[in-house]
Amino acid sequence: MSIDVTLDLQVSEENRAGLISMMEAILPDTRAYKGCQYVLVTSNEDNPLNIVLLEKWDTRAEHEAYLAWRGERGDLEKLGALLTAPPVFKYLAEISA
Repeated sequence: MSIDVTLDLQVSEENRAGLISMMEAILPDTRAYKGCQYVLVTSNEDNPLNIVLLEKWDTRAEHEAYLAWRGERGDLEKLGALLTAPPVFKYLAEISA
């Protein structure tokens, strides 16, 4: 069963354009990574400095492998330098209701 992932990012006004530019540059590789079904970049309408990625992956393990790969490349460090707070990941599993 697939897993939904959210990535909640807080960015300063000065770094918002740079963050979006970084996303444009790196997300093609993310979307091509094994297990990635899709990634959407959204902005909180009530707070445009809050960027939220909505992702769907085949498995949590594949997402975690992807994060390890990004970490090895130094991409997570570059991302962190643009943020005003640590990124927050949430793994969401669908329940029948």
